[in-house]
Amino acid sequence: MKNQFVLGPRSLKILPLRLTGGKIQGELEPPADKSITHRAIFFSALSPEKSVIENPLLAEDCLSTLRCFQDLGVPISLKNNRVTVAAGKKRSGSVLRLLSKPKRALDCGNSGTTMRMLSGVLAGQPFLTSLVGDASLSRRPMLRVIDPLNKMGAQIKSANGNPPLRVNGSFPLKSLHWENKVASAQVKSALLLAGLSAVGKTCVWEPVKSRDHSERLLRSMGAQITQKRDAGLAGGCAVTVRGLAGALRGLHMRIPGDFSSAAFFIAAALMSPGSKLKINNLNLNPTRTGFLNVIRRMGAKTRIVNARMKSNEPVGDLWVEYSPLKGAELKCCEVPGMIDEVPILAVLATQAKGSTKIRGAGELRVKESDRLRAISLCLSAMGARIAERKEGLDIWGPCALRGAKVRSFGDHRIAMSMSIAALLAQGKTEIVDFDCVRISYPDFLQDMKSVIRAQKI
Repeated sequence: MKNQFVLGPRSLKILPLRLTGGKIQGELEPPADKSITHRAIFFSALSPEKSVIENPLLAEDCLSTLRCFQDLGVPISLKNNRVTVAAGKKRSGSVLRLLSKPKRALDCGNSGTTMRMLSGVLAGQPFLTSLVGDASLSRRPMLRVIDPLNKMGAQIKSANGNPPLRVNGSFPLKSLHWENKVASAQVKSALLLAGLSAVGKTCVWEPVKSRDHSERLLRSMGAQITQKRDAGLAGGCAVTVRGLAGALRGLHMRIPGDFSSAAFFIAAALMSPGSKLKINNLNLNPTRTGFLNVIRRMGAKTRIVNARMKSNEPVGDLWVEYSPLKGAELKCCEVPGMIDEVPILAVLATQAKGSTKIRGAGELRVKESDRLRAISLCLSAMGARIAERKEGLDIWGPCALRGAKVRSFGDHRIAMSMSIAALLAQGKTEIVDFDCVRISYPDFLQDMKSVIRAQKI
């Protein structure tokens, strides 16, 4: 068991649980929610009042957001797992904090959330700013935020619709009614942030409701935000914010656990006989728990205990245990609620009886990697029966996986998904570029070790 995990300079080698008689057992608290941490920093940095954020996610993506606001002159400090944003001056003519023109380009690292939402903030600032990112981020499309923000009065330029971006802001911005063809919480949040600096009401419509952490946090801080759902089971959702309608109050909150990070351990427990796992302090926002809904249709044994509300977000503890699973269909309207869990769902599907069909997931082709292609290549190399579609996947199970050398494609979700697949495979698996997990889950390997209970052989 000493060689269960062998972490080299860039790769991870894993021996399977099946060869060691292991199971997943115990209790775990996942890292703080990445989406909420981003937004808590964003909105605190825009409020002229003091804010305190407990238990933030200290991963690379969120640190990119923090550093960008420091470069914009916001007094942010990080100490003892707490982010403190000191009170600041209110900008003349605005309800938001006074930001300073940065002395250098704002480096968003690998974080699409940082770049897209920051575009919305900078659209309403009266200075020119450049936004840059790493090689992966520089391949991600930005026209979906550029086009509506330019219609609001900003001048955002990009050579090919990808980063780097040059943002020449304007104040006040013009209000806008925008229809998102594809549900995207990042695009929606960027337009709501721009709407705070616009005259009148800015409305963002989506065909399916995406993550609503921005709406929840902004409302708790005093922003005038309303939501309206269309009629029908999979009806769209319109979110409206009124600009220049009162300064944001300071924020004081503790970030709950990230459901997307917990999904890897949920899947591991479901697929490993004898496993039973409790996941504590988990964010259970219904716009984030689509994965839970799907695995329950597949036969997963789960239950929620100690349900409560914290900082306007539903939180609880989740019990999960080994369950024989059957295939299921993931519909288009379900994808926004589990956009980050599709790769681990694909792994889960290899152990489910029958076929699993994933549809309407084309958005995964423009994430940190082309996730549909990446997970298809990786699982195929391990012997899975999987077919890649234009906007989805077909997977047939159950299938005996075999160890292989696979790539993470520099994508944290792929790296962690393949580590769970490796636990089930026959033979050793090597995951190249595993260190990309630091983007969202720096302690993933340590947490994995903490819940594996293996019999000595």
